[in-house]
Amino acid sequence: MQDLTIAVVGATGAVGAEFLRIVETRYPDLPKLKLLASSRSAGKHISVGGKDLVVKEATERSFDGVDLAFISASSAVSHQFAPAAVAAGAVVIDDGSAFRMEETVPLVVPEVNGADVEWHQGIISIPNCSTTPLVMAAHPLHQVNAIKRIVADTYQSVSGAGGGAMADLREQSERLLNADSNTSKSGEGQIAYNVVPQIDRFLDNGYTFEEQKMRQESQKILHAPEIQISATCVRVPVYVSHSASVHIEFTRPMPVDEARDLLRAMPGITVLDSPEGGEYPMPWDVAGEDDVFVGRIRQDISHPNGLVLWIVSDNLRKGAALNSLQIAEELVSRGRLKPKHTSGVTG
Repeated sequence: MQDLTIAVVGATGAVGAEFLRIVETRYPDLPKLKLLASSRSAGKHISVGGKDLVVKEATERSFDGVDLAFISASSAVSHQFAPAAVAAGAVVIDDGSAFRMEETVPLVVPEVNGADVEWHQGIISIPNCSTTPLVMAAHPLHQVNAIKRIVADTYQSVSGAGGGAMADLREQSERLLNADSNTSKSGEGQIAYNVVPQIDRFLDNGYTFEEQKMRQESQKILHAPEIQISATCVRVPVYVSHSASVHIEFTRPMPVDEARDLLRAMPGITVLDSPEGGEYPMPWDVAGEDDVFVGRIRQDISHPNGLVLWIVSDNLRKGAALNSLQIAEELVSRGRLKPKHTSGVTG
């Protein structure tokens, strides 16, 4: 990895910043980095591994000599720059929804479907940050006992909406600290002391686009279009880490102990499941961790073939930045990504 030249589009955003933090801790010998963002952020200085790097404005000509382009921005930005990066010879790993459901674009969580990187045509997508922990937990169970149906209710942190939403939570919390909840109503965009049962736009069927993404993306990653999936996605006043209450219906009954053992054996998953001792995953504790944490594993009393799981993961890490770097590592290990130039660091 240290011999690669990596362009980071959206380097000043919440995910871009996390990407750079992981790079400097994961690779002591830094790859050559090219930090890109909008014209508003051009000229900013960012320190990575003790090196002072200057952010440049992203243009279609920014990708000459680049081996890997990581894009974490809007779908419009991805549509604008991903083809240019591919034309320049780079492999694009895209964090947005722009290409996820295109048949020619692999949608990859390396621990689940890493082999799918083999058929990329220049662009690889990473899933939505609420999809990734779901498929990580579902995969080892589905391999042993085919899943028929999943119902997932998510509790998603504000960082999933970007750094601006994190600032909003902080400012609103301070302003509302002494407010009288009996007399004041929530204002537009209020997340402090509130939960919002809408993430992304509503569709004609009453689900949101975020909820549709969880269904479609999970089916694609698991190679299981037959699994029926329903989700309700809720924004909660938490800075970092997404949580989910997940009900899974299997083809046949699955003992809790078997599920627990399968999850423990799954790379990238930590089982934290001792409710009687108050041990279960919580967003505050999981923030900054690479693994997906699973707890409160129990039989679903409403269905003989059902289990219920509580899943928490850092949405900026495994839900976005870390997953993209693991895809790059998967490409390198399979000989599908080779450096054009020698290592170094650039602004």
